[in-house]
Amino acid sequence: MFDALHQLIAQFVTFTDREKAILENAFVFKQVPRKFSLVRQGQVANELYFINKGMLRLFYENEGDEITAFIFRENLFASSYDSFLRQTPSIQSLEALEEADLLVITQPKMNELYEELPKLNVLTRKIAEQRFINAQQILSSFLLDSPEERYAKFVEQNGDLLLRVPHHIIASYLGMTPVSMSRIRNRLAQQKR
Repeated sequence: MFDALHQLIAQFVTFTDREKAILENAFVFKQVPRKFSLVRQGQVANELYFINKGMLRLFYENEGDEITAFIFRENLFASSYDSFLRQTPSIQSLEALEEADLLVITQPKMNELYEELPKLNVLTRKIAEQRFINAQQILSSFLLDSPEERYAKFVEQNGDLLLRVPHHIIASYLGMTPVSMSRIRNRLAQQKR
């Protein structure tokens, strides 16, 4: 159950067996069905999730529309980070896109671990750095790339998600309507012929 988490951690720091046991004891396993809401806009996010299996989606709700901000897949941590870190009401919602197996840690338990496992500070900083770089790449793509280029990059980097995620959610994530994405897909398919 903890193999994927330990593999992720090993990319950044080395934990002793004792430290691994402390970490494992801080997490609780949770299985959630597709469309299960983990955080609703306006609620405080009290939990951080490590995704063993499945996918989660972070999205904004605006005048009845849902705007996908991020799609979290296996071996990633997920939460409404601003809410989790500052313990303020979330401006986003987080839900399962598929049935998901999650390792869950609460915010108070996470703070305890920072005291107990000093290496955790290095680990979370490294993960935060990766998230920052990823967010910068996404923003750059929105500012500099055409919708066609954004879609092509998405397919190149995350093509398998086209089979797992509803296309209207991918379109929202890419900042376009489902109709626009369909047209782009058709154009690109015709160019390959």
